[in-house]
Amino acid sequence: MSQYAQQHQAINLSQGFPDFDGDDFLKQRVSHYINSGLNQYAPMTGLVQLREQIANKIDSQYGLEVCPDRQVTVTSGATEALFAAIMAVVKTGDEVVVLDPAYDSYDPAIRLAGGKAVHVALNDDFSINFDALRQACNARTRLLIINSPHNPSGATISYEDMLSLQSLVLEFDTLLLSDEVYEHIIFDGADHQSALRFSELAQRSFVVSSFGKTFHTTGWKVGYCVAPAELSTEFRKVHQYLTFSTSTPMQAAIADTLAEKPELWQNLPRFYQQKRDHLQQALAPSRLKLLPCRGTYFQVVDYSAISDLNELDFAKWLTREVKVAVIPISVFYQQPREQKLARLCFAKNESTLTQAAERLCQL
Repeated sequence: MSQYAQQHQAINLSQGFPDFDGDDFLKQRVSHYINSGLNQYAPMTGLVQLREQIANKIDSQYGLEVCPDRQVTVTSGATEALFAAIMAVVKTGDEVVVLDPAYDSYDPAIRLAGGKAVHVALNDDFSINFDALRQACNARTRLLIINSPHNPSGATISYEDMLSLQSLVLEFDTLLLSDEVYEHIIFDGADHQSALRFSELAQRSFVVSSFGKTFHTTGWKVGYCVAPAELSTEFRKVHQYLTFSTSTPMQAAIADTLAEKPELWQNLPRFYQQKRDHLQQALAPSRLKLLPCRGTYFQVVDYSAISDLNELDFAKWLTREVKVAVIPISVFYQQPREQKLARLCFAKNESTLTQAAERLCQL
C-alpha cells in the first residue's frame, strides 16, 4: 500500500512508520559513536551497556529483575526476534496458536519451522475468545502468540485476560511469544499488561519489543527479546546464524538515551494520545465510525456508511481517488473476513492528519 500510495501521490496512513524524526540527542549519539570508531561487530547478544539499560527499564516498569547477560538479547528489529523465537522452539508437527487478525510475519515463520499455525479469530471487539482458544489448544500446542497493544486493531489485553492466559498456558504446558512492540503506546492512563508482570508467564515467555517504535526510528531495525535463560540459549542459537549482531553505534546511542533521557519512552503515551485525539476530532464530522483505540498508533474505522466495496477494493479506491492510503483489516486474517474496516496510522505530523481527515470528511 505504501508503493500504491506513492504511485498515486496519496497521503500515506497505511504502513506503520512516522513521518517525523527521532530525538536529536539520540541521533547525535549515533554520530558520536560512528566518528569515535565504534563501527565493528557488537557482541552477538548485544552491547552490555544496552542490555543493562533494558534490564533496568524492565525492573522499573514491570518490577521484574532479569539478567542482562543470560536473559536479554538485542536483535535486528522485532521481526527478527519473532522469527528467532519461533524457529528456536517450534519443530515439525508442533502447533502454534495465532490470534487473528495478526501481524503478517507470524504464520510464515511457523511454516518455515515445520509447524502448523492454528488461527483463532478474536471477538468482534478484538478481545480474546477464550472458548475458541481453549478448543484450539491440545497436547501438540507448542507456542501461543499474543500481541498487545494489538496491531491492527489498537485493542489491549486486560489484567484479567492475562491471568486467564497464564492459567491456559500452564494447563496445556505451552510456551508464550508476547509481541509487545507497542508497549509504551497505551492510552487513557492504562498500564501495559506485559507478560513480564506475571511470574508464571515470565518463566515460559519470549517477550519482544522494538526501539524503532519507541524512538521513532523504524529504519534502524533495533529490537530485543527477553526470555528465561534456558529459552534465551535456544533463541541465541538461531539469532547467531540469522543476523549475528546488530548495528553497534546505534546500540550504544540507544543505551545512552535510555540512561539520559528516559522521558522519551515515559512520555510516549501522552505524545501519541494527542495524535490519536487530534485524528479522532478531525474525523468526527465524517461518516466513518471510529472504533476504540486503546494503544498502538493505529485507528480502525468502519466505512460501511460510505461504501459497499470489500475492504481491499475500498482501500485501493480510497488511495487512488481520495488520495488517502489505508490498510484493509481483512488481510490480517487467515480466512479473510469482510467487516468494512480499515486501519489508519496516526504516527504522523498533525498537519498530515488534518489534511487526510479533510479529504475523508468529504466522503
